[in-house]
This record gives sequence, structure tokens and C-alpha cells, in this order.
Amino acid sequence: MKTRIIRLINDLPIDDGRQQPGVICLANEARFTASHYSEALTAYTVGYRDPEDLQGAVDTMFPMVSAARRFEFKSMDNAADFASETDDVRAIGASFKRVETKGSSVNEKTLNKGLTMRLDKDEMMDGDEERAAGSLKQRLLRNELRRGLVLVVAAATNTNKTWNSVSDPDHDVIADLLTGGDARGFGADLAVYGETAWQKRSLAFRAQNNAGGFASASLTPESLAGLLGVRKVYVSRARYQSTATAKSKIVGAYVLMYAAAQGVGKDDPSNVKRFVTMTDAGPMRVYREEMDKFVDITVEHYSNIVITSTLGVRMFTIQ
Repeated sequence: MKTRIIRLINDLPIDDGRQQPGVICLANEARFTASHYSEALTAYTVGYRDPEDLQGAVDTMFPMVSAARRFEFKSMDNAADFASETDDVRAIGASFKRVETKGSSVNEKTLNKGLTMRLDKDEMMDGDEERAAGSLKQRLLRNELRRGLVLVVAAATNTNKTWNSVSDPDHDVIADLLTGGDARGFGADLAVYGETAWQKRSLAFRAQNNAGGFASASLTPESLAGLLGVRKVYVSRARYQSTATAKSKIVGAYVLMYAAAQGVGKDDPSNVKRFVTMTDAGPMRVYREEMDKFVDITVEHYSNIVITSTLGVRMFTIQ
């Protein structure tokens, strides 16, 4: 019976748009995309910016790298990358010393992620479809932020720190950045502070009750980046609904220090990358499927956040 069903399915025609009404045929993903893809709503989400700037947070913490649905990247031998020798001088008639580049190839793929919101036509008002598309994009980005944070925290070497009137938070971070740089072979370019950690840093300096403490407490993230020697200091203030009645900070009382270079390829030695499969419409697409009493708005994208190297990923948990 099972073999017969499979044979019957294999004999069904593909839905190519030429079938008569009432004919049973195999679903065609391309035709679904063509029938329900909404160029207008997709364009709206491209320009949509939520109050928390979740897009900026995701782009900063997990730099985007364009990739095919299935892709391969090289996990390099870190020791070989920093090897040095003194016998690179060629003798007359001899060849240069031959070296081998070692490393393992890693196969990955981008994952299809998306959410759908159903709107009842009896309750719809002008702008509801745009608001639904924007809300779904915001929710998907929040999911990406939480998903990526879990990976970075798991890869990091953690140290518990107490920041108070007798501590120097910036000295702690500078020292750990140096430790991470020695392990990685080059310095981190990003320091991510959770909102709680940022506040405890400022309060610790203010509690010192002297000019130096007050000056350090008033440093902006941009000014602090120069002091720490990183490309960017990012303070995360995003939250999510953690229970039915409570919200939680996505980045808790953490300081995360790692390499997250922008605009790089899939094989560069950064710690984390967000591989994204681009479509002709950009990184996200919106579909609009209309039924008798409902309109379904769907936002989808293809991505995969990958820890490409754990070397030098450092983290403080602030008490």
C-alpha cells in the first residue's frame, strides 16, 4: 500500500500554472513565492527601524556575511597562521622552503526562519499589514540576538567580577582584552556591555568620589572604545518577554570581548559571523496570503550564526 501511494505521488504533475481547476498536482514553492510575495511590504520592512534598533544590534554583534544556502568555510590552524622561521633564505640553485597551510573545511547551511501573523478582515484597519510586517521583523531580529548571544556566551572564558568603589572596571577590561588577544593572535575589536554592566561601571567610578572617577564615569561608549583600543563599545538595552508577566534584558550583567570584524569574507579569523543568504529582495522577504476572512502576513529569511573560532573570546559576569 505504501509503495502504491509513493508511486501515485510520483505520477502527479508539477503545478506549473497550466493545470485546469480541480486537478491534483504537486505543490510548487516557486509558484507560492510568485503568488504571495509582496514587494510593497518587503520594501516597507527594508526601511523599517524599530525603537530598540535590533537590526543595528544584530549587525554589530554578529557581522553579516553573504553565503549560499549551503556553504563551506575554512577553520584555520591558528598556530600555523602565526608561525615564524629564520630559514627562509634561499641558497643559489635551491628552492625556497616549502610550508603547508593546514586547516579543516566546515560545511554549513543557512536556516530558513520566519513567522506568520494572521489578520482578521473584520478587524483590519489601514496600515495593519505594514505594522504586522514590521512587528514580525522586529521579533525575528530579537530571536537572532538571543540565539547569537547564547553561542558567544558558551564560547567565552568567563570571569566573575565585582565592580565597586575600590575597583577599576576599565583596567579589568583592558587586561582581559590583552589576554584574549594573546590567545587569538590579534586584538578584539568589539566590547559588548549589557545595560546592567554599563550602569555598574559608571556607579563604581562615581563612588570613588574623585576627579578621575567622575571623568571615567562620564565617558561615552565612543570615548571608551578609544581608551580600550577596540573598534566599538556597544551597550545593549534590548529586552524580551521572558515569562507571561516579566521582561528580561537580552544581554545581562555581562561584558563580552571578541573579534567581530565588519565587511569580511567567510574565511577571515573572526570569532563569530552571521551567514545570510540574500534574495533578489534583500535579506528578508514578506508574503501576503489572502483568504476569505483572513490575511496571513509572513516574514522569512535565511541565516545561520556560527562561532567560527573560540580563541580569545572573553567575558565578565559583573556582580
